[in-house]
Amino acid sequence: MKSDKIIYINDRPIVWDGETNVLALARKAHVEIPTFCYHSELSVYGACRMCLVEIEGRGLGPTCSRSNDCKLRDLSTKLGIDKVRYRKTRQPKAMDMMSDCLVRDPNKCVLCGDCVRFCTEVQGIGAIDFAHRGEGVVVTPAYGKSLAQVDCVNCGQCAAVCPTGAIVVKSQIEQVWQQVHNKQKTVVAQVAPAVRVALGEMFNLPSGEITTGKMVTALRMIGFDKVFDTSFAADLTVIEEANELLTRKTKGENLPIFTSCCPAWVKFAEQSYPQLLNNLSSCRSPQQMFGSLAKARLPQLLGVAKEEICVVAIMPCTAKKYEANRKEFTTDGIADVDFVLTTQELGKMIKEAGIDFNSLELESMDLPMGFATGAGVIFGNSGGVSEAVLRYAADKLQIPMPESIVLQEVRGSSGIREAQIETSVGTLRMAVVHGLKNAALLADKIVNGTAQYDVIEVMACPGGCIGGAGQPIISESDTRQQRTRALYNADKIMPLHRAQDNPFIDEIYQTLLHEPNSHKAHEMLHTQYRSRKRIEDEEISFSAPSKEDRCKIRVCIGTSCFLRGAQEILAATLKTVEDNAWHNRFDIAATFCTEQCDLGPTIVINGEVIHRARLEDVKARIQTEASLREK
Repeated sequence: MKSDKIIYINDRPIVWDGETNVLALARKAHVEIPTFCYHSELSVYGACRMCLVEIEGRGLGPTCSRSNDCKLRDLSTKLGIDKVRYRKTRQPKAMDMMSDCLVRDPNKCVLCGDCVRFCTEVQGIGAIDFAHRGEGVVVTPAYGKSLAQVDCVNCGQCAAVCPTGAIVVKSQIEQVWQQVHNKQKTVVAQVAPAVRVALGEMFNLPSGEITTGKMVTALRMIGFDKVFDTSFAADLTVIEEANELLTRKTKGENLPIFTSCCPAWVKFAEQSYPQLLNNLSSCRSPQQMFGSLAKARLPQLLGVAKEEICVVAIMPCTAKKYEANRKEFTTDGIADVDFVLTTQELGKMIKEAGIDFNSLELESMDLPMGFATGAGVIFGNSGGVSEAVLRYAADKLQIPMPESIVLQEVRGSSGIREAQIETSVGTLRMAVVHGLKNAALLADKIVNGTAQYDVIEVMACPGGCIGGAGQPIISESDTRQQRTRALYNADKIMPLHRAQDNPFIDEIYQTLLHEPNSHKAHEMLHTQYRSRKRIEDEEISFSAPSKEDRCKIRVCIGTSCFLRGAQEILAATLKTVEDNAWHNRFDIAATFCTEQCDLGPTIVINGEVIHRARLEDVKARIQTEASLREK
């Protein structure tokens, strides 16, 4: 072996096999170097300077690129730190509690930048970033606003990579305990498919071990009256979405159809691609379909009033908390889904209840909404929705379906995957994408007309729902692959693999919905989406308060308008007013959306909306308005 392939760490020879930093080599040598931030999916950053190693002849060298298994508490324990010997030098900052999904505590932030990099590099959003300079540097959403007020899509991946708990999942554990202990309430759980292959990790079981039976037992021990499967509603989603696709394909309308199961993707589309909203499937997600059905059917089945039923969704996803609170999913003032717990939260509740999870006997879910096919189960994987839809559509489109009911064309782990399948109505062009930065790449091609597809599946989180931010924190690089494999294995051992073969779904159509995409089905299982402001709440004012009657000028500086020159117009307007000492004549502020993103830059002067504004025209109008107010 060539000597240049050998590197010595603590005088022990280690074979270099393409590792990109000393930290990776040290771990290969079973040497633990304290580090806050090492993550193979993010760029090398080196902010915290904790992981310092001494390289002979070169001194100390920082190698910080983030690892999820390096938490502040673990390091403190390992290093014997039981008290902080440095006094606090900064005033406490207010916590951000406005988001439905996340809590941000800036007092715990160590400026490692992991949340910033994930939001920008993987999701392509940049909802959180560094602001200010020197010792005043902070990590914050734009303009110091709450995460709930900016273009955060609630995917929660910032919380998944934060090593100090400065961003965490917003817990609803206490509210659910209150419901469980309320004798007037009938509390039912619906459990997403990805939860069953990750929950065991919280109890030191191997990644990907399927714990459905133990989980059901634990939920009943906690006090849930019924335990159902969100995969049941996923089967329903398959049928509704597949028929929607077939109708669009036949008519050639609103193609490609984008899947709408992922609430983070839906919010991203509402904010950044409103021109594509007609392309989104109108289907609600399985979580919301289940909630709608539960509130409609369980009162009769269980003999209780609708108001007394509490539906708790157990999800791998933080954005599901936001989705459950959308006003579209409330009927007669009653939410279809009352609370959402993440996999992490369920694990904590099991521990709080003193349950020895690993020793539990296995129990099955309740019927009828606890029965699902393999099609509903694989929804948790990136590509699973597409495969499930194709299994349903195979007969109608004469798609050759292997006996194994496996379509390798849509499986895999790459960020963007494409497939073309020949059908009776022509070639079906498909794309499967996970990660919103990848989704934006495809969306741009659709908008520009440089790519053509019939169906595009989008999931915001890496790997799909199995990689959701509500899942146990990933400590091994292959954890996602093990979870993915486990869901596909769960499908293999199930007696039914196609949504249309679920007898309880057939019963739902016969007794309630009549047929796929019927008026009743649209009423209960579908929704519509709207253009949404990327930055909400108050304006940013550049004028001092005054009681005088002033001309109001509002400049939209949302992304679309910004790219079309709104910043230059705002700067020129402020300079004109400053140079002429017209402060008493104008009230100038920046806004973030006038809901006409394709017509920017947009300016409102004294209530008149001016689209595609030009700097020279704005200056002329300012001169006119100033003359009218000349004293």
